[in-house]
Formats: sequence, structure tokens, C-alpha cells
Amino acid sequence: ITGCSDGADVRSTAAIMRTLGAQVERVGEVDGRVDYRVVSPGADGLTEPETVLDCGNSGTSLRLITGMLAGMPMTCVLSGDDSLRQRPVARIIEPLRRMGAVLHARRHDSLPPLTVVGHTPLQAIDYATPVPSAQVKSAVLLAGLRAEGGTTVRERVETRDHTERMLRARGVPVRREDDGDGRVA
Repeated sequence: ITGCSDGADVRSTAAIMRTLGAQVERVGEVDGRVDYRVVSPGADGLTEPETVLDCGNSGTSLRLITGMLAGMPMTCVLSGDDSLRQRPVARIIEPLRRMGAVLHARRHDSLPPLTVVGHTPLQAIDYATPVPSAQVKSAVLLAGLRAEGGTTVRERVETRDHTERMLRARGVPVRREDDGDGRVA
């Protein structure tokens, strides 16, 4: 991976992936941008951590990694700093539960820490996001990689498409289309 930010969110994600069993190594830096070499054992080679996965202050890490873990047969707890523990998680819990994962959070499933008990395989869903959110969309799409059948995410307002671009680059078939109701699926 070349040209990454050297921010705390990237470092939190790299540390989490190391904890799960991927090899993540910084291999260079130019003008404040960082290059990483990542060797993954693949989804089935990741290992259940013995510690809490620390997302720092990265809501993106928390939400996207939760989507990934939803389809893994392991139990993980994700948490972070004081600020992150005040950020809502109910919007990812609901669709991931519909897919078959078991998730729990404090304050009636609304705030981290978030416990994920993954399930394989998940069930594909057709999900309309109640509030536009690229992070929620990405969590559902990442969980959809471990689902039987095709997963669809519908949004009233088109959100950032970084996850779709990454999935396409890795050979995952992703379609974006207008369904005639002002939604993108």
C-alpha cells in the first residue's frame, strides 16, 4: 500500500490487523506519506485476539473492522479512547445482526466497546441505510464478502465509494446503479 497518511487512524488499523494475524510493516516514507507491506493469511487464516482491539479515535476502523469480523468465526471486542466510546454503533449493529452476526455494545447497544461474535456464513441482505453513511455502507459490504448470495446496500444520497473501489481493485464484483427511486444500489 503506497502513499498512506501517517495519521493515528491508519496506525490503529495497522495494529489491529497485526493483532488479528496479518503481517503489516512500514516500508518507507516520502513527504509524510507512508508505504506499507501487508501479508494477509486470508480471511480463514486470521486468528481470534486475546486482547481488546484498540481503535484509538478511529470510528472508521471500528465500523469497517466490525463489518469484516461479523463474518469470522471468532469473538472480538473493539474499543478505543474516551471520544470513540461516545460515538454511536447502533447503525452498524442492526444490519450486521440481520446478516447473522451477534453484536453487543454498552448503553443498550448504542456505544462502544463493541463485542462481535462472528458467524460463517452470513446471510446476504438488501439494506437501505436510514441515514447516509459511507462507514455503515462499508461495514455491510465487508460483511457481505462472507455472506451466501449477493448483498445490496441502498442509499438515498450517494456516499463516498472508497470501499467499492478497493473491492473492485481486488476483483470483487461491485455494481453501482440508480434504481429509479433516487437511490444508489
